Amino acid sequence: MTEFVSEVKTIPHNEDRIFDMLSDLSNLEKVKDRIPNDKIQDFEFDTDSCSFSVSPVGKITFQIVEREPNKTIKFATTTSPLPLFLWVQLKQAGENDTRMKLTIRAELNPFIKPMVSKPLQDAIEKIANALVSLPY
Repeated sequence: MTEFVSEVKTIPHNEDRIFDMLSDLSNLEKVKDRIPNDKIQDFEFDTDSCSFSVSPVGKITFQIVEREPNKTIKFATTTSPLPLFLWVQLKQAGENDTRMKLTIRAELNPFIKPMVSKPLQDAIEKIANALVSLPY
C-alpha cells in the first residue's frame, strides 16, 4: 500500500462546523460551480457518495465508509481504475483554528507506481487547498 499525505492545512473555523460540511457530500452543491469542467465531467453526488469522470482515467466514485465525529471522514472508491482510500483528518488547535490533513492510500504495482505517484501527490494537495477555501 502506497501512501500520499498532504501538508497540514489550517482552516479558520471550528472542527464541528468543518466536519458537518465535509461529512455530508450533498454540501458540494454549494461549490460545484468552482469545479473546472475541463478537468472533471459528469459530477454527481448525494449525502454519502460522489462520482465524476476524469480524462483519460474514466469514472471514479468515492463512498464515505466511516465517520468519526469531528475527527475523521474515510472514503473508499467503489468505481475506479485503482482502488483508493482517502482520509480527511481534523484536529482543533484553538477557537476557529482547525488543522486538516488528507491521506490517500492506493495499491500500486511496481509498474504503475512511478507513473501515478506525482499526479496523486499533486491531486491530494489540490484537494486539500480546495477544502481549505470552502465556505464553512
